[in-house]
Amino acid sequence: MKTTTATAEVLNDLIEINNDRIEGYEKARTELKDSDADLKSLFLSMIEESQKYKMALATEVAAFGEDIETGTTNSGKIYRAWMDVKALFTGHDRKTVLNNCEFGEDAAQNAYKMALEEEDLPANIRELISDQKAALRVSHDEIKRLRDSQA
Repeated sequence: MKTTTATAEVLNDLIEINNDRIEGYEKARTELKDSDADLKSLFLSMIEESQKYKMALATEVAAFGEDIETGTTNSGKIYRAWMDVKALFTGHDRKTVLNNCEFGEDAAQNAYKMALEEEDLPANIRELISDQKAALRVSHDEIKRLRDSQA
């Protein structure tokens, strides 16, 4: 039973990270100009990606008979507040928004890395987490590539 609860906690942490990611990209979309339709579209697909991952994680938590996390992490809330403060000083240009998004993507990668370091994860859960981490890495690299292409 202890392993089940510990596994559910790991999964709930990843649900919170995906909730952070959803809120972060929703906020980023509002900070962009209308001329940044390409980024708005990309961010929408990343929101959908995290919604899909969150549902897969929640399904596993429910299968353990545990409560599913619905909030965001405290660090995520702090991160979004920092984005608000930073935007006051730097504006809402593409590079700033992409820098903030890459910071969030780094946080997601770190959370998934820490989850995979947990011992006693069932093989199917480890595979789910590993697959999501790999897919999120592709998104991270896309954000980084776009950020690096800005003047």
